[in-house]
Amino acid sequence: MAAARPRFNPSRCNATADVDPLRLYGNENVAWTPLITCSADFPAALFEHTVSQLIHHPEYNSTLILRSEVIQDSVDGFPDLVPVLQDLQPVRNIHRKLLPRRPTRDSGLEQHCTLYVPSSSSHLTDAESLHPTVLVLTPLLPPDGVLPYYHPTVTHLAFRFVPPTTSSDSATLCIEVIPLPETSLDPGARLYRTCLSLLETLHRYGWGALTQYKKRVEHDVLVPREIYQDLYLIMRERHKHLVNDWREVTDPLKHVFEDIGIATFLMLLWKDTYGPETIPSDPDPVAAPNTTEAPVPASLDVEPWRRWPRPPGGFVDLGCGNGLLTHILVSEGYAGYGIDLRARTSWTHYPRSTQSCLLVRALDPTRVLPTERRRRQPVSSPRPSDTGDNDAEADGTTNITDSGDNSRYTAEDLALDVLLPTGCFLIGNHADELTPWVPPLATRSLASGYLSIPCCAWSFDARFDRARDVPFCAVDAETLNLGTGGEGAVSSSYAHYRVWLAALSVHCGWAVEVEMLRIPSTRNWAIVGRRRVGSLDAADRNVEELIEGVRKRGQFKTRRPEGKAGDH
Repeated sequence: MAAARPRFNPSRCNATADVDPLRLYGNENVAWTPLITCSADFPAALFEHTVSQLIHHPEYNSTLILRSEVIQDSVDGFPDLVPVLQDLQPVRNIHRKLLPRRPTRDSGLEQHCTLYVPSSSSHLTDAESLHPTVLVLTPLLPPDGVLPYYHPTVTHLAFRFVPPTTSSDSATLCIEVIPLPETSLDPGARLYRTCLSLLETLHRYGWGALTQYKKRVEHDVLVPREIYQDLYLIMRERHKHLVNDWREVTDPLKHVFEDIGIATFLMLLWKDTYGPETIPSDPDPVAAPNTTEAPVPASLDVEPWRRWPRPPGGFVDLGCGNGLLTHILVSEGYAGYGIDLRARTSWTHYPRSTQSCLLVRALDPTRVLPTERRRRQPVSSPRPSDTGDNDAEADGTTNITDSGDNSRYTAEDLALDVLLPTGCFLIGNHADELTPWVPPLATRSLASGYLSIPCCAWSFDARFDRARDVPFCAVDAETLNLGTGGEGAVSSSYAHYRVWLAALSVHCGWAVEVEMLRIPSTRNWAIVGRRRVGSLDAADRNVEELIEGVRKRGQFKTRRPEGKAGDH
């Protein structure tokens, strides 16, 4: 059994009793102030590894910081602004830039992050002097510059590993600062609270390094973090007005920024997945995202994504709900539409270009036509006239013209088939009962891929039962990044459900990829299918067997559309 992490037990520093303060060489008038200390439960050899997490991931300690970017990493020729400390020798300097999460409110800031080892004149042993024991953070400001709010009001901040002075003592961690004038050092002051949080993080990281802690999941597997964050900031500025325009009773802060994040992820995923042949030759005019006005010409200089690759058959948002994800994607020039059982209040407040892409339809996944028929006659993306107006009666006519025999298929079957055009990308965003159907539908419709973000756990015709619904095949949950716990152990029911969905995807002929999305939701696992594996015929047979089993059980009931559409 793994050892428990020692308790974090900080105390305020007493400069004369706890630690000898750092000293700037040749500038004794500027005093360092030891502020807070705690025990160090790891050796000096792990200090550099531990503080590297603080250097490269400052966002873990401040929600106001987006990330840091390394400008230069050097081991000699240090800049003049790197402080010269008595009895310490600089061995590495990382020049970084802190990027704010809200660029319109906070400015970026460059910093020197300098690591020091004890100099040859120190009293430490040879083994102790080999490793860095001090990290100093130095903000770089012009003469009239002001520190952004997220940065402590200091000219220097130091993390120290203080070795024991006697055999009976233990090593300690300490944070020291050179505060700006009139900065309070009281325990209730903001600077002290910030340093307390930083020290707790350092203490936790040090124990993790000692015990070789491994993260349960990996982030940014399919889309690099920096690229995602940069585009997300743009999308947030373009669509944040929807918070104030929200027409539903649900929390706008959650839903708006969650769907902005999902749309950002999809745009970058598609860019990396599809080839240049899917780029529109002449991007369609679209309505400005913050208005209901008529379409305007697209500007490729400020909206480069309009010339990015995309699904050849467009996207289909299954169970689109409030239609927000569909609206964002359509507003940004992506072809596709959303389907749901009833119109939402929000729908009529979107631009006309979005309203035409929101359809009230019932979807019976057991009646999707076989893959073999698709291969004879691919189904093209529907236009609004193919699927009927939301307020008009659907007459079952479609744009399918097949030289084969359609006598086996009803008009309802054919109308359903056209809703899933060949080459489309299926989206199941918290689709509940439709969630398990996403991979089979993607296989049956010859989709070009899918994204499933599971929420409530459903099997094909009942609530998911971890005892009854066993995986269709063996999958390596740890390798697939399914977050099942240490050494692949499956702990929660939700983790069981993710494994079951991954195995279902393989059973339906898809190579499974998993990403933890950067969205404000605890249900942020995304299961992605972009590549086929194995025989398409074998996958289609597996899907047919699944559908036949559902039919035999007789428990699956297609819900009728609500409102006027449900009367047809």
